[in-house]
Amino acid sequence: MQKLTRADLYSLEKYAEVRPEFRGRVMAHKKNRQVLIGPHAMLHFEDRLTIQYQIQEMLRAERIFEAEGIEEELATYNPLIPDGENWKATFMIEYTNADERQKALAGMIGIEDRVWVQVESFERVWAIADEDLGRENEQKTSAVHFLRFELTPEMIAAAKANAVIAMGIGHAAYAYHVDSVPDAVRASLVADFD
Repeated sequence: MQKLTRADLYSLEKYAEVRPEFRGRVMAHKKNRQVLIGPHAMLHFEDRLTIQYQIQEMLRAERIFEAEGIEEELATYNPLIPDGENWKATFMIEYTNADERQKALAGMIGIEDRVWVQVESFERVWAIADEDLGRENEQKTSAVHFLRFELTPEMIAAAKANAVIAMGIGHAAYAYHVDSVPDAVRASLVADFD
C-alpha cells in the first residue's frame, strides 16, 4: 500500500470544507476494519485512508501548515500503513471505569505480544508490538498499542481466496478469540494485500 505524501493531503482550508463528507466516509470505512475481541479489547486495522484521516485531524487540531510540520506527521503515521504483506492495527483496551481500567492494565502486562491472527488452518501469526517505543512499565501495560502481523505469501493467497480469518488474545488475564471475522471485515482486510 502506497505511503502518503504532502500531495495526498488537503490544505487546512480545503480540509475545513470537505471534512464533514470525508469524516463520514472514513467512519463508514472504519466500521469494517474493527474487530472486538472479548468485552474490552478492540483491534482497529489501519490502512491508507484511516491514516490520512488521522494525519488530517492532527494537522487541523495543531494548526500545522508548514512543510516541516507536515513532513513530521507523515513520518510519524506512514509506518502504520500496511506494506502489502501485513496487517497493521491499533490495539485498544477499553474500560469505561478508570479504577477498573487501572486494575485490569496492571494484570495485563505483555498482552500486546499475545494478540494473534490466523488464516484458516495456517499457524497463528503473533503480533509484533510497539516498534516505535515501549508502552508498558513494571506496574501496567498501556491501553493503546500498535501492532503488525506479518503474513506469508501462502496465507495471503488463502485470505484472498475467502479463507476464514480468526483473531484472538492468549494472555493469562485476558483470553478471548473470534472464530471468524465478519465477511465485510474480511473483505476490507484482504484489500490491504492489493
